[in-house]
Amino acid sequence: MTAPLTDSFADPIDMQNRLFAELSRMFGGEVPLYDKAQLVNQICNKTICALLSQLHIGFSVSDEQLDKASGERHGAIRIGTPSEYRWVARFFGAFGLEPHNYYDMSNVGSRSQPIVATAFRSMLHPEHRVFTSLLMTDYFDPQTRARIESLLATRQVFSERAKELITKNERQGGLDWQDATQLIREGVDRIFRWTGNARDLSLYTDLCDAGFKIAADIACFESHHLNHLTPNTLCIDLYTAAMKFCLGEWTREQFRHRALVVLARLVPFADRDWLRLHFKHLLPAQSQAFRAGCPAEGTIAQLAESLTRRLEQPDLGLHVLDHSGFKDVTEGPSHDTPVLLRQDAYRALTEPVLFRESDGSVVESEHTARFGEIEERFYATTPSGRDLYDRCLAAAEAERDQNPDLDTRDIDAYEAMYAKPFAPFPKTLRELLEQKLVYGHFSVTDKGLAAAAASAEAEMPTDIIALVRLGYVDYEGMRYEDFLPVSAAGIFASNLNQYGTKSTAPTKPTYTQAMFEELIGKRIIDADAVCRAVQAESMKEVFRHLGVLHRLSASERSDLDLAIAANPVSSVAAKARARTAIGV
Repeated sequence: MTAPLTDSFADPIDMQNRLFAELSRMFGGEVPLYDKAQLVNQICNKTICALLSQLHIGFSVSDEQLDKASGERHGAIRIGTPSEYRWVARFFGAFGLEPHNYYDMSNVGSRSQPIVATAFRSMLHPEHRVFTSLLMTDYFDPQTRARIESLLATRQVFSERAKELITKNERQGGLDWQDATQLIREGVDRIFRWTGNARDLSLYTDLCDAGFKIAADIACFESHHLNHLTPNTLCIDLYTAAMKFCLGEWTREQFRHRALVVLARLVPFADRDWLRLHFKHLLPAQSQAFRAGCPAEGTIAQLAESLTRRLEQPDLGLHVLDHSGFKDVTEGPSHDTPVLLRQDAYRALTEPVLFRESDGSVVESEHTARFGEIEERFYATTPSGRDLYDRCLAAAEAERDQNPDLDTRDIDAYEAMYAKPFAPFPKTLRELLEQKLVYGHFSVTDKGLAAAAASAEAEMPTDIIALVRLGYVDYEGMRYEDFLPVSAAGIFASNLNQYGTKSTAPTKPTYTQAMFEELIGKRIIDADAVCRAVQAESMKEVFRHLGVLHRLSASERSDLDLAIAANPVSSVAAKARARTAIGV
């Protein structure tokens, strides 16, 4: 039985924020390109904010608020055994990070890898998340499986002190700050640190040669080192262009043209809904108070030129650092389709490694795995929205396959080609909500309350979109907080120069969420069920305040109640936290 949290314990969210800040500093020390990429992102985000201040008169953002808006992180780690995974899950639990959604990466077609995964994140502050994979050794032939499992059986990632602290946290329901600080240090100094030390060069080489570089990265190293620590960006297209410029892949003229295009198309796209999606600190009343503006003539050109000059400064000469270039194309929906997330990356660095062999010898080698991902998040889709996305994505990727290298020859033509299959998607939040393609949170306006008080009951609509159109109800889109397996596989493939692997087991195994939950000792939260419940609860509150709840049909009321009841977050307080978690 876990004791109740007391004031003497550190707040898990404060612990979480400190952990990720320390991990970010650690990763920057390990990979100089990472810190430089953060600076590029900061500069691009400031350019976006300068444009937003002209689009929304009254909008401004402090450096602190901007750091928070772009400062969230998600990492990726790869675990070798169920026992290790259980310790990782318990470690994250001390920081308020719980498993969300199940991802079977062994079943994504030509991009398949021998791993299954979940994402650990907090429902209160999901800025920070860790995509945590487990190597499935039964994906391999018996001989290879035995070699991998034999090597992993001798690895000790968690120290006895870390295990003591994790157990203590569970036993007493929290840690004081002295213990919390020690647990953070265990994570930063041991569990997730890159050591450059590996074992069994023969197994490593055999796995890589057979196309299993991810397995080699998991099995042969001493720690659960971070493969990336992704920041958030306000405009992924501007950032990727800036990185390619700073890395020496694009000329000044190419970048400036790209900056002009990206900034100009943001003008109609970055409406108030976009603003509320990207800046969590903005209250609805604040964004509604902004007056619509129009950039002065020449503003776009001035911003593009100013940004170009800043990126040309010596401190952003990323081309002089060790690097492997930037990924060719951005994964996810087209640039004009604001659903789910878009992600890109600078390619994994090749780093020196020392293999310590069983006979005591040391062999110098190298390893390529750690890369620099970036992401921009949009609206969480309903099941129908996700089905539409999957169909559009398949069509877009088919078009891309028919036009190889178009992105490097003509980026504008490539974007137009890639966007065409996504035409069935509406491009504004209101339209997306009207077609029930994304989740929303609804609330009654003063106008709605006044209308409810003044009008006859029968005159008040019971359709949520009709109420929105009348101005009686305000809406906000729920941000997508999770992962896209196909996009993640695309990132893996681009960095590993390996586009998927086939199982070498006599019979390809089948994995399920229930099996995975049993392995890791944790129930996995269905993020879609949470979104559905929060939306249903907000709609029910709207109907109650407007006095029309009893006029809903029995099936309509039942649908709302079933969605609310299915919320995996059981308590009222936790449901309130869930609303905060998705930015509503």
